[in-house]
Amino acid sequence: MQQLRTPHVVVVMGVAGTGKTTIGPLLAARLGVPYAEGDDFHPQANIDKMSAGVPLDDADRWPWLDAIGAWAHGRAGLGGVVSSSALKRSYRDRLRAAAPGVVFVHLTGDRALIEDRMSHRQGHFMPTALLDSQFATLQPLQADEAGVAVDVTGSPEEITTRAVKALDDLPHPAK
Repeated sequence: MQQLRTPHVVVVMGVAGTGKTTIGPLLAARLGVPYAEGDDFHPQANIDKMSAGVPLDDADRWPWLDAIGAWAHGRAGLGGVVSSSALKRSYRDRLRAAAPGVVFVHLTGDRALIEDRMSHRQGHFMPTALLDSQFATLQPLQADEAGVAVDVTGSPEEITTRAVKALDDLPHPAK
């Protein structure tokens, strides 16, 4: 396995249930960098709101995105992987403003597959009822955004391998 010359700071993004919390640590291990769970950056008020089945609004998300951005900024030049739904372009712009070199791995998949996976999760605060709002909010990566889309069919190991290969094909960040 080839190590990245200057490690990327990678944001693993996508709607709930795509496997951010599963793929993120596997990707970090393959890249030899630390992993941070994006959900850990949420204030308790956000977790309470989502647990009650209420979608977050932008005002709820800004402090969370700022906390993730600060972590990513601190990893610039060192590499790291953090999960964040980052569904809207404006959210990714906010992360890039804090950490200009971040790249995104957008985990994508068929809604039925994602809903099936979500229905089998235990101990997670995001109910499947919020999946429609997640898909409605999702703005896929645009051509001018540094990142790759990775399909979530197959095993976590297969998905991680696809992500590593796709990242390897991206231009490496400047030292």
